[in-house]
Order: sequence, then C-alpha cells, then structure tokens
Amino acid sequence: MYELTVVSTFSSAHNLRGYEGACENLHGHNWKVEAVISASGLDGLGMVMDFKKLKESVNKILDSLDHRYLNEVPPFDRENATAENLARFIFQGLSVALGTGATVSKVRVWESDTSAAAYYE
Repeated sequence: MYELTVVSTFSSAHNLRGYEGACENLHGHNWKVEAVISASGLDGLGMVMDFKKLKESVNKILDSLDHRYLNEVPPFDRENATAENLARFIFQGLSVALGTGATVSKVRVWESDTSAAAYYE
C-alpha cells in the first residue's frame, strides 16, 4: 500500500453555537489541514498521484472556507464548524474529487499548534 500526504492551510472565523465558554464568541483560526490518500498500485510514472494535483484538489475545497465566517457556509450554517466536522467535510469533498484509483485515508485538521482532530472511514 502507498500513502501520500499533503498539507495546506486556510484562515476563517466561527463561533460554536450552544457552547458554554469563550468559544461561543466570534473567534478565528489559522487552520492546518493534512490530507492522506492511499492506493495499492502506482501509475506508469511510478506515482499514486501527482502531488500537485492532490494539493489542487484539497485547495479547491479549502477555498470555499478561506477567509469566511464559517457559520454562514453550508453545512456549518446548521452544524458547528468544529475541527471534527471540518475534517469530515474535507474528507468527503476530497473523496468525490478524487473519484477512482486512490482513496482518501484520513484528513486531520489542526485548529492550533497543539490541537487537531482527524476523520477517516
């Protein structure tokens, strides 16, 4: 099995509805996203996928979140934009974007240098 990882970032603001504490107030993060894909074989060039293509696919998803108030961006207009929910959202979007061949193994979203959440199936 082969595995590729790309890292990207985006910045956004949100507040956690129903949370009792400072995070119920409007605040922002410089999020870091790690996307991991895997495949059992390589293409004719000896690659799972071009890193550039993978990073473009991740960044297309992140562009819809970057410099936005996440509470106004679906589905986060209905559910809290937690690191956990963001990881699932990015995982699912990347799964659709990749189609067949490689599969998304895991997406990890860092909301700070010391705190991250991951989603995988």
